[in-house]
Amino acid sequence: MADAKNMGASEHMGGGDMVHTQAYGSWPSPIDAELAAAHDGQPEYVGFVGDEAWWTEPRPAEGGRRALVRRRPDGTERSVLPEPWNVRSRVIEYGGRPWTGAERPEGPLLAFVNFTDQRLYAYEPDAPERAPRPLTPVSGVGGGLRWADPQLHLDRGEVWCVLEEFTGEGAGDVRRVVAAVPLDGSAAEDRAAVRELTDDTHRFVTGARLSPDGRHAAWIAWDHPRMPWDGTELLLADVADDGTFGPARTVAGGPDVSVCQVEWAPDGALLYSGDRSGWWNLYRMEIAFGAAPGAAPGAGVLPALLSRTQALCPREEEFGGPLWKIGLSWFKPLAGGLIAVVHGVGATSLGILDPETGEVVDTAGPWTAWASSLAVHGTRVVGVAASPRTAPEVVELDTSTGRTRVIGAAHTDPVDPAHYPEPQIRTFSGPEGRDIHAHIYPPHNPTHSAPDDELPPYVVWAHGGPTGHASLVLDLEIAYFTSRGIGVAEVNYGGSTGYGRAYRNRLREQWGVVDVEDCAAVALALADEGTADRARLAIRGGSAGGWTSAASLTSTDVYACGTIIYPILDLTGWAEGETHDFESQYLESLVGPLAEVPARYAERSPSEHADRLTVPFLLLQGLDDVICPPVQCERFLARMESEGRRVPHAYIAFEGEGHGFRRADTMVRALEAELSLYAQVFGLHPTGVPALELGK
Repeated sequence: MADAKNMGASEHMGGGDMVHTQAYGSWPSPIDAELAAAHDGQPEYVGFVGDEAWWTEPRPAEGGRRALVRRRPDGTERSVLPEPWNVRSRVIEYGGRPWTGAERPEGPLLAFVNFTDQRLYAYEPDAPERAPRPLTPVSGVGGGLRWADPQLHLDRGEVWCVLEEFTGEGAGDVRRVVAAVPLDGSAAEDRAAVRELTDDTHRFVTGARLSPDGRHAAWIAWDHPRMPWDGTELLLADVADDGTFGPARTVAGGPDVSVCQVEWAPDGALLYSGDRSGWWNLYRMEIAFGAAPGAAPGAGVLPALLSRTQALCPREEEFGGPLWKIGLSWFKPLAGGLIAVVHGVGATSLGILDPETGEVVDTAGPWTAWASSLAVHGTRVVGVAASPRTAPEVVELDTSTGRTRVIGAAHTDPVDPAHYPEPQIRTFSGPEGRDIHAHIYPPHNPTHSAPDDELPPYVVWAHGGPTGHASLVLDLEIAYFTSRGIGVAEVNYGGSTGYGRAYRNRLREQWGVVDVEDCAAVALALADEGTADRARLAIRGGSAGGWTSAASLTSTDVYACGTIIYPILDLTGWAEGETHDFESQYLESLVGPLAEVPARYAERSPSEHADRLTVPFLLLQGLDDVICPPVQCERFLARMESEGRRVPHAYIAFEGEGHGFRRADTMVRALEAELSLYAQVFGLHPTGVPALELGK
């Protein structure tokens, strides 16, 4: 145990319990890095197979694989596939829905994507003696063949998927189509047996949804340089008796309208979430076809589309979100005509929308954040939800009774919940008076407090994306710091989702400006109001949050140190091919066209301003990262060295890790290194944490 004299320790009675007075950052905590790592991640991609609810779950201790879990009728949970099967897609690198299943008289049939080879497999879980059999071949070209958002059509003997096919060795040598994979395995070694349902007119597509009568298919598409939250098209095509698609036509969306999800209502109407009002709201489109005006019989002209579109619940709320992965779902129609919806501003709720009246009835329960993953079966709705006191868990709503219950990945308190942080929802004022949304997590420990004359250190957390959102949920990584006496401020800076398109668009051509300003405004406001110690402020973030952290350290004097995790550091390099196809032209909107404003790319890049970096920092990177590759970190460090900068820092690169750490041992080392950085810079004395060596 650390020297109590150095920590100014004392004791007093509070609420009948002994409370120890000890300096911030030195409080002992039962939440160690191993515990935080073990609870990292959340369930995803819920679905029904017959009456059973299934979903994927993270397994940090099993090499970071994603396991597919089923809930049996007796309430027990069981992994469908043993190690090393990893149910995870790499389409657009961020992936998408990796599995589908259906009940049959002889037992369930599963189709899933295996991460290691990205092949689509079929498996019969109730006949485990039969190993998963491949449905698709392996391609040695570039990134190979990849699959996502599968839809099982047993009557057709096919699985409809998004196919991502590399045509060369470059990240941009790729095409994407909706394709049908035969279930008989005939395509396992024969690419030609995969039937393409759409052409590759569009760069990006989602999986196709088949209408109840089997005559039409609908899907979403978009093209560079737009991202899916900028503008997408909702496409509709006829489906012939032989399963081929007719010509596709755009029925909603456009360059400045984002459609993020489409489904068919039981009565054949098209339901979609789009933001033409400035908010992702739900719309219903009734479709009919008629003869094209002036067309001669048999002229081969597409029939005229007759449609009527109705906004089902026009509100300044989000009923959708950013399509970072293929196959996300914010709503699902129920058999009786009602619609299950995830909606809200900032926080999200699960509600049941009556499309006849436009009324939404929210479910009861403690959950403040519902994920973009819903499934329905009869009167049952299943989703993934969390709260400031509970980690993400699988929750079921029975619409016939209105009752909710946790049915999977149930939260259990690994420590006394009195050690969990007690967050505050705050709105700060930024430059030009703009609102900045944030969650503030003050230091909190039931057995320890700090001396009255001491202010706590704070770390600003910048989320990734940057078109992302920090949700108000229990995160043991945050608790790892707050329970030791270090405050955390999660900032939903301008550009974040959850607050409408106008808030999201604040970052257009302003990346590295608005995000940096908003994070600094929150940090300085906390210091000005006496909540945080102005001399002990830090910033941390991963991916786009790593960019914001690095840009903040090289353009402001707000922070005493920072943690930069798998970041973007060189805009020009990133824009010229140092990333994957999905985000390869993202900077066109975030910064501006490179050909028109090249100086802006250099002006904002931390790698161009290593001479401005004067405070200690920690750099963490996965060596298998193709989104923010290691070369960005290596170039940044080389620039520092070439300019003779002798700033205390550490660079830790992890083999076998990509974009987002998934292995328990990686997460433990990264978290302990981060705490050690703050301890050394802020003069803290945490116990049991290996010292991070800061070189120069």
